[in-house]
Amino acid sequence: MLNLVYFADPMCSWCYGFGPQLDAVIDHETDRQQVRLDLTMGGLRAYNKTALDDASRTAILEHWNHVGEATGLPFNDTALKSAGFIYDTEPACRAVVAVRQLDTARALDYYHAVQRAFYAEGRDVTQECVLAEVALACGIDGSRFWEAFRSTAIKAATREDFGLTQSVGVAGFPTLCVDIGQRLYLITRGFARAEQIEAGLARVAAEPPGM
Repeated sequence: MLNLVYFADPMCSWCYGFGPQLDAVIDHETDRQQVRLDLTMGGLRAYNKTALDDASRTAILEHWNHVGEATGLPFNDTALKSAGFIYDTEPACRAVVAVRQLDTARALDYYHAVQRAFYAEGRDVTQECVLAEVALACGIDGSRFWEAFRSTAIKAATREDFGLTQSVGVAGFPTLCVDIGQRLYLITRGFARAEQIEAGLARVAAEPPGM
């Protein structure tokens, strides 16, 4: 059994770029062994209350351009350029935590769907209605999603994700680790290609840290 721990944020552009690489690794490893992925939300810009100014928007778009050039993935800046847009990643993170609670097997697919909605389709995933629409498109019951998303328990669980991310020293996203005997071994901090990740996993398999 391969236990992967993925620290990420659905509104992190490099996490969006990393998605196809992660999927390729999971598909490859699943052909060889059982794979478990623990998806932990990082809270990149959680609870932000300030609307983007022109300088911040320009800096973010330049960053997006770098990701697009490196990965070939599409970017749509409609949401980012909307008047008064507040880059608060807590709602999107909380939505992923809600789906993870409702149906763990669909959590990663939903996480990717939120990314596509924001980055490729230009939809404002800070809005509850958009997050609910994405959930419905992923086959998740709307009433159950709303109940979970708005619950005190899911809000607390989301804060716990953010706290765990900080407590283990994750300072950037994406971060992918392997859980070996309740110890985390870093595979990549930041964007990496599938073949680089596979090489890291092979090193861990050959010489398990601390064993």
